Amino acid sequence: MRILLVAASAAAVVAAPAFADTLTNVTTKGVIMSIQGMEIPVNYAEDGTFSGVAMDMPFSGTWAIKDGQLCTTSDFQPDERCVAYPEDKNPGDSFEIESEMGPITVKINE
Repeated sequence: MRILLVAASAAAVVAAPAFADTLTNVTTKGVIMSIQGMEIPVNYAEDGTFSGVAMDMPFSGTWAIKDGQLCTTSDFQPDERCVAYPEDKNPGDSFEIESEMGPITVKINE
């Protein structure tokens, strides 16, 4: 059950209100999310899909930028979730966002 919660949180966070520059960097470079001591790589494709691995368990879903937010659905979170990201974040930058499981550190890949 913990695997599902972690993957669902990662997938939900993969979506929120964000500014175009940060979201462009996130969706073109991918991210590593740190949740409860676990690092979860998430990669985005131009076709509006994303994938990652949490606790050796792959997950995937869809993403779209709507009203300045990154919105996602996933294997573990079929309802669309939108998450806000801070503006002006570039490859190599790290920042925190909030989730149902507490704070998540997001690092944009370089």
